[in-house]
Amino acid sequence: MKHKRLNRDGWGFQHYPYYQMRIDEEIFHGLVCLIRLTDGEESYWEMPKAGRIQGTGAGMTWLELVPDHANRVITVSYFPDGTHDTARIHYPAPASTAYQPSVWYVDVTDGIEYDENGIAVYIDKYLDVIFTPEGDVKVDDRDELDAAYASGDISREQYEAALLEGERILQELCADIPKTERWCAQIRQIAEDRIAAEAVRANTRRREN
Repeated sequence: MKHKRLNRDGWGFQHYPYYQMRIDEEIFHGLVCLIRLTDGEESYWEMPKAGRIQGTGAGMTWLELVPDHANRVITVSYFPDGTHDTARIHYPAPASTAYQPSVWYVDVTDGIEYDENGIAVYIDKYLDVIFTPEGDVKVDDRDELDAAYASGDISREQYEAALLEGERILQELCADIPKTERWCAQIRQIAEDRIAAEAVRANTRRREN
């Protein structure tokens, strides 16, 4: 299984702000990471309901959630704040006009580690779930999971656990996408508030020194 760092340093982005924090609030317990994309090529997928959906591009923000007691990394790819792609004619009224998601990409994982720099690293367990505000839901890379099990790369227990986690993602996140969108927006606001508060503290320290 591949090990992937949550700062996404293998994606070709450069000089982008990356924030990583632990959040323990009633709404969420777990690790929260946030990436502000300042450059890089735009990438798109095609989905039946949403049409062409954007995943990367300058001005977008990625929110990555690693909830406790679950084997998943939830990545929300947001349009530049306060906007969405108007070509997506079936895009629903957003839960937050500030934070409008383009797509969710959820990786099934086999745990989280930390590298020598303290960056969170997840163990990718092949299976992914992709969904959009318009209601597209797609289970991806089942063939890779099957191949990994057939080759002995993962055990039967790991294989069945990945399938079970995929089902839980469908039930917990995809059954009510507007509810998931509101939940993600609230968590992002907590993260944004912490980042802003830390920036104020850092500026104060610089002035005092």
